[in-house]
Amino acid sequence: MIYWKLFWNFLMIGCLSFGGGYGMISLVRETVLRNGWLTESEFLNFIAVSESTPGPLAVNMATFIGSSQGGIPGSLLATLGVVLPSFFIILLIASVLKNLMKYPAVCAFLSGVRPCVVAMILATALTMALSNLLGFSAIGDAASPDRKAFFVFAILVGIHVLFRRIRKTAPSPILMIAFSAVLGVILF
Repeated sequence: MIYWKLFWNFLMIGCLSFGGGYGMISLVRETVLRNGWLTESEFLNFIAVSESTPGPLAVNMATFIGSSQGGIPGSLLATLGVVLPSFFIILLIASVLKNLMKYPAVCAFLSGVRPCVVAMILATALTMALSNLLGFSAIGDAASPDRKAFFVFAILVGIHVLFRRIRKTAPSPILMIAFSAVLGVILF
């Protein structure tokens, strides 16, 4: 039963997600919390691990969550579920892309989806920031700021600002993730 639930839920997430892995985080969060597969804290850890490992975020998250719930078969089915919709949509779009872009309705649809993706990413980022930095897990909870998390956040923002000023470019995301991992090991 868990295998079917993993496959079906990640298939729905793959079908309904726009904007890649970051746009998908809010749907994955809602799904895993609703099904009781992970706690909020475990989910945040899965995001960190998924972001830190090679490969697309959505595939990594599906693989890790599937593995935690159903072992290797669970990871395979969750990954297959999240990848299948994109695979078929890309096949379809590749075969008819030039013809599709001439229709105003297609352009209007894509123009309407873009702000939705941005809003979903921002809402997820805000929820994660409130949960991680301030300790909010539900509306009405009292704040319990995490000083260590604020410290790591401040250092990473400082590095980003310094890079922008000195080199006129953003620091490498890979180096930022590696540095934050080192800070996490040292501080936590």
